[in-house]
Amino acid sequence: MEFKNSYMTRWIFIISGLILLNSSPGKAQEMYKLSANQAAELALKNVTDIKNLKLDREIQIARNKEYLAQATPQVSSSVQMQHFFSIPVTLLPDFISPSVYQVLIDKGVKDGSGNAITRPTAPLEFFPAQFGVPWQTSAGVQFQQLLFQPDLFIAIQARKKAVDLTEATIKVMEDSIKSNVYRSYYSVLVAEKRKYYLDASIKRLEKLKSDQEKLFKNGFIEHLDLDKTQVGLNNLTTTSTQIGNLIEIGYGALKYALAINQKDTLVLSDSLSVDLVKKGLLEMGNFDYTDRKEIELLNVSKDLLKLDLKRYKLAYLPTVSSYFSYSKSALRSNFDVFDFSKKWYKSSLWGLNLNIPIFDGGQKINRIRQANLSLQKTMNTIENFQRVIDLQLNAANVGFRNALSTLDTQERNVQLAERVYNTTKKKYEQGLGSSFELLQTQQDLESAEANYFQSLFDAVSAKISYTKALGKL
Repeated sequence: MEFKNSYMTRWIFIISGLILLNSSPGKAQEMYKLSANQAAELALKNVTDIKNLKLDREIQIARNKEYLAQATPQVSSSVQMQHFFSIPVTLLPDFISPSVYQVLIDKGVKDGSGNAITRPTAPLEFFPAQFGVPWQTSAGVQFQQLLFQPDLFIAIQARKKAVDLTEATIKVMEDSIKSNVYRSYYSVLVAEKRKYYLDASIKRLEKLKSDQEKLFKNGFIEHLDLDKTQVGLNNLTTTSTQIGNLIEIGYGALKYALAINQKDTLVLSDSLSVDLVKKGLLEMGNFDYTDRKEIELLNVSKDLLKLDLKRYKLAYLPTVSSYFSYSKSALRSNFDVFDFSKKWYKSSLWGLNLNIPIFDGGQKINRIRQANLSLQKTMNTIENFQRVIDLQLNAANVGFRNALSTLDTQERNVQLAERVYNTTKKKYEQGLGSSFELLQTQQDLESAEANYFQSLFDAVSAKISYTKALGKL
C-alpha cells in the first residue's frame, strides 16, 4: 500500500533536517510515556516560541511598572566641586563717578578756576571686577512630582490590556502547537497499527508459502504458484520496511515538536480507534466567536487602540508638575571644603510647572485621525475574520463528516475483505480454490487495511481541524 507518498515525502525531506538540528549529544537520555494530552502539555512547557512569548509577558509587566514609576516622586541628589584657576572677570559700569559728581554739585563745590563743578559729558567707562572665590562646593537634593500628564495616565490604564495582549498571543500559539503535536502523535499511532497489520499479513503469506512448498514437493502445484506468493511477500516486506522508516521519522518529528532530545525514549500510551475519533462529538456543537483565541487577540488589540485614541485626544490638556530643591554651598578661598566648622550657605525653593499646548501645526489632530483609522482597520479585520471563521467551521464540519463516513465505509470494507480472504483460504485448503485467488484476496485485504488506516488518520486530522475551528482544542 502507498501510505500517502506525498505525506511520507513531506515528513522525510522537511523533518529529517529538523531532527538533526534538535539532536544534542550532551544531554542525558530520558524516557517519556505520554498520552496525547500529556504530549501537548509537555510541548507547551518546552517549545521555544512559547517560552519567548512568556518572557515577552514578563517584559511587558516590567514595562508597566516602569510607566507607573513615572507617576511617583522622583528624588535625586547632586554634589559639585569647582576650582577656578582664574576667577571670571565682569565689566561693571562706572557707577561711582556720577554719585561723586552729584554730591559735589549739591554742595556747590568749585574747581580750581572757581567754576562750579558740572557732570562730565564724556561716556562713562567700565571697570573690571571679580566676583566669587576660587573654591566652590555645593550639595543638594531635588524632588519632582508629576501631578497631571494625560498620556502617562492613559498608559497606566492600559497596563492590564498590554499584558492581556501577550496572554492572548500565547493562547493563539498554544493552539497551533497543540494541533501540530496531536497530528504528529496520531500519525505515529496510525503508522504503528498499519505496520502491525502488515506484519500479520506477512506471517500469513509466509505460512502460505511454507504450505505451498510442501505441496510443490508432492507435485500438487507448480513453481509458478510459489513465485507469485514470493512476489506478494516481497511487496509486503518492502511496504513494512517503508512504514517502519516512516514510524522512525514520525517519532523524530514528534520529539522535535515536544522539544525533547532525539536520543530520548518516547512511548505513546494512547491507543487509536474509531471510538476515540467519535468521542466528544455531542460537546462540539456549541460555538461562540469569542471561543476563538484569534478573536480574543483582536479584541484586546481593539481595546488598546481605543486607549491610544483617548491618549491622543487628551494630549490637548496641560501637563502639571511640582518641584522642590534644597542645597548647601561652601565658598572658600582655599581648599578646605571638608572643614565643616566653616559656614555652609543654604538655598531652597519649590515651584510648579504648567505646560499648556497651544499650537503644534496639526500634529495632534493628525495623530487622532491615524488612531481612528487604525481602530477602524482592526474592527474591519475582526468582522472579516468572523467570516473566515464561518468558512473554516463549515469546511471543517463537512470535512469531518466526510472523513467519518469514509472511515465507516473503509471499516466495513476491511470486515468484508477479511471474510472473503478467510472463505477463499478455506476453499484453497480444501483444494477447491487456486493460489491466485488466495493471493488476490490477500492483496484486497491488504489494500482495504491500507485504505482503512489512511481514512482513520484523515478522520483524526479532520477532528483536530474541526475542534480547532471551534476554539476547543
